[in-house]
Amino acid sequence: MGAIWTLALSMLLASMGTSIANIALPAIALSMSQSIAGVQWVVTAYLLPLTVMAVAGGHLGDRFGLRTMLLFGIGLFTLASLACAVAPNLWILIAARAFQGTGASFLMTVTIALVSETADGKRVGTAMGLLGTMSAIGTAAGPSLGGILISLADWRGVFLVLVPLGLLALGMGLRFLPAGGGPASLAGVRLASLRNFGLVPRLAANLCVAAVMMTTLIVGPFFLGIALELGAATVGFVMSVGPVISILSGVPSGRLVDRWSAQQVSALGLAAMTAGAFALAFLPEHFGVAGYLAAIAILTPGYQLFQAANNTAVMEGVPGERKGTVSGLLGFSRNLGLVLGAVVMSALFASGVAADELQHTASQDIANGMRRTFLVAGMVLFAMLWLTRPRQA
Repeated sequence: MGAIWTLALSMLLASMGTSIANIALPAIALSMSQSIAGVQWVVTAYLLPLTVMAVAGGHLGDRFGLRTMLLFGIGLFTLASLACAVAPNLWILIAARAFQGTGASFLMTVTIALVSETADGKRVGTAMGLLGTMSAIGTAAGPSLGGILISLADWRGVFLVLVPLGLLALGMGLRFLPAGGGPASLAGVRLASLRNFGLVPRLAANLCVAAVMMTTLIVGPFFLGIALELGAATVGFVMSVGPVISILSGVPSGRLVDRWSAQQVSALGLAAMTAGAFALAFLPEHFGVAGYLAAIAILTPGYQLFQAANNTAVMEGVPGERKGTVSGLLGFSRNLGLVLGAVVMSALFASGVAADELQHTASQDIANGMRRTFLVAGMVLFAMLWLTRPRQA
């Protein structure tokens, strides 16, 4: 069990590294006198290597050993977290985040490959479920923990807290992971899979859905903290509601897919997300926190419905020898969507804010940027609903 909990802690670190920094962006912008567009690179610098290195991490695990590469990833992630905490300026912080994201790519990729080496054959599914739960917990805990740390200290605390957790994971890995783990199975990407099984629309929808969810994590702190003037701890609490809803709605969503068809549940999920995005464009400006939470309560269950149904629909028609490849494509499209959400949608939000520096930004400017951003998000999701509709025979 020590090995499984090592893998679980590794997954927790990688997911927390994604979500915990978002809530610190306003504080970083104020501390370093940077623009909104500038500090968005703190998020992007993490997500880019997390996406690009996903396949490379698995290949290096095959070549040098899964245990070795996971320990390397944990060590790199921990050192980079410390570098983030002591960064004297934005550019060093961005560089440190890039190394942190590189380490996280090993944590996410090699951890999953190591499950078969460490779990009992009859408990592999349980172990995979634990990794998924830890990923969701890391996403949910990041904003709330980050808000508390910022209110107690400053933004540097959100990175410093990852250092002892990384050292703990490294120690557990050295103690519990079996030496000389066998190679992971890494299927090659075959473009024919995309053409033959109609995966392009669903991969595109997967990408867009991930981009919209990342947008909520980035835009939310600015709106709640500046437009609504909430404290950092309160912002963290409000931001954690969405991930908590996501955790609670995951299993019921899967059961609904089993009861109905994947196509029906996918359409329902996209429709709910479209409604939630349009609600985020209007409700928070008029109803404050209550409006924000109401919109999130529509958007987030829709996300879980879509994920459960879309993943099922994608994998149903794929031959066994290509399931690993297509599963990898799903993960890649999700990560790429996170990057695009951090880059493209954040740029759209920044363009809707009149002032260049956060100190000169009015509450109405933030509200205007949020409205524009989620109007576009709603239209993109509606387009995905149309794109993935059932085709007539």
